[in-house]
Amino acid sequence: MKKFRKATALALSAAMVATMVPVVGASASDEATGKVYYLNFKPEQAEDWEELAAAYTEETGVPVDVQTAASGTYESTLKSEMAKDEAPTLFQVNGPVGLASWKDYCYDLKDTELYKNLKSDDFALISEDGAVQGIAYVIETYGIIYNKKLLNDYIAMDGAVISSPEEINSFEKLKEVADDIQAKKDDLGVLGAFTSAGMDSSSDWRFKTHLANLPIYYEYKDKGIDSTDAIEGTY
Repeated sequence: MKKFRKATALALSAAMVATMVPVVGASASDEATGKVYYLNFKPEQAEDWEELAAAYTEETGVPVDVQTAASGTYESTLKSEMAKDEAPTLFQVNGPVGLASWKDYCYDLKDTELYKNLKSDDFALISEDGAVQGIAYVIETYGIIYNKKLLNDYIAMDGAVISSPEEINSFEKLKEVADDIQAKKDDLGVLGAFTSAGMDSSSDWRFKTHLANLPIYYEYKDKGIDSTDAIEGTY
């Protein structure tokens, strides 16, 4: 894989692809065939997917069944649904790691209009033999969100090491500011310079996946590799 940003991709199930292909480009006046079963990952987006499914059915005449897994149960639900005679037509994987479990169920999307409209292969999950096994519909990137009031209060203090947030343009400067805020936390009325997600089951994925992505990316980049059985932890 050449992708290191976290991508949530849609994959076509090989078990149902014969019913997917004929409906592409159809209109409501055409004789519609087949149907679509989409297993949705996020309960909070269920209504949006159902609305989109209804619009697709109205335009093409092809029925679309949207089922949503309960929060935190997607992988187990997908395993159960894949064992059925009518497995999901569309399902989701969480980047290259998630794809590893389901790549044998994925249809090669290389010749589809959807793939041809991508601006970059960074938005696709591509196997070593060149098969396009998933196309991202969500790309998560990284950044730091700061408390504007807190930073302005700090800048107004005597001895502040910056006079504007724009001066924080390197890790060294960020650390200098954070250390100084930490030293002055009582005067600022805060518990500390940084807040952090918890290690409970609803938050620990931020550490297990998101936070680990960056050092792994640079290790892969240095070695010129796409995957490995074990990382060295260089960064």
